[in-house]
Amino acid sequence: MSVFASLVEQLADLLTPLFHASAAAAAIVLFTALVRLLVHPLSRAAARGRRAQAALRPRIAELRKKHGKDPRRLQRAVLELHTEEKVSPLAGCLPSLLQLPAFFLLYHLFSSTSIGGESNGLLGHRLFAAPLGGRWADALADGGIAGSAGLVYLGLFAVTAAVATVNYRRARRPAGGAPAPLGAGDQVPGLAAMTRVTPLLSFFTLVSVAVVPLAAALYIVTSTAWGAAEQALLYR
Repeated sequence: MSVFASLVEQLADLLTPLFHASAAAAAIVLFTALVRLLVHPLSRAAARGRRAQAALRPRIAELRKKHGKDPRRLQRAVLELHTEEKVSPLAGCLPSLLQLPAFFLLYHLFSSTSIGGESNGLLGHRLFAAPLGGRWADALADGGIAGSAGLVYLGLFAVTAAVATVNYRRARRPAGGAPAPLGAGDQVPGLAAMTRVTPLLSFFTLVSVAVVPLAAALYIVTSTAWGAAEQALLYR
């Protein structure tokens, strides 16, 4: 924690001439961008996996006709097909999972009053008028929605909602102009429910932004915006 806190402080010092009092917030955005760059190869692999899944749909349709009256046999045949073609139906989850440690690190860093036995100086940094260690509830208590800190959160909510809407519309479309997904019975076991829920996950970030420290909320907003831009390029 102390090493990471020192890294954020150093980045903030470097960015101070450009961003002044919001330099630590800019450092968090930069840190998020670096994390996303590190997992970008996995995101590209996930995009290839999704296209490969789309290419398998005609063959899954054939299996559906052949084993439509035996759901268990159909699911087993679909699993065997994925194994044979070396396509993982869960490949798209890996980039998100690998980002969790970075998020939790930021969350704990800006939730702790002391680091290494010393006072946590990062809590004094702000994004405009909002403390990076504060939450939306704190902003509401200090000036309300229209207060200086509340307006910062309104801006984050607006960006998050816009990105979530774009992600939702894209998630409802098949990749690469492939035919629409087949019925739930054609899916790998457990994947059908995930397919229905995934398009809605982006909107859950609105709740996350409201309840986590502002520094962690910045990570969420930056990462989701990056992800939306990345998908627009990878799934053209």
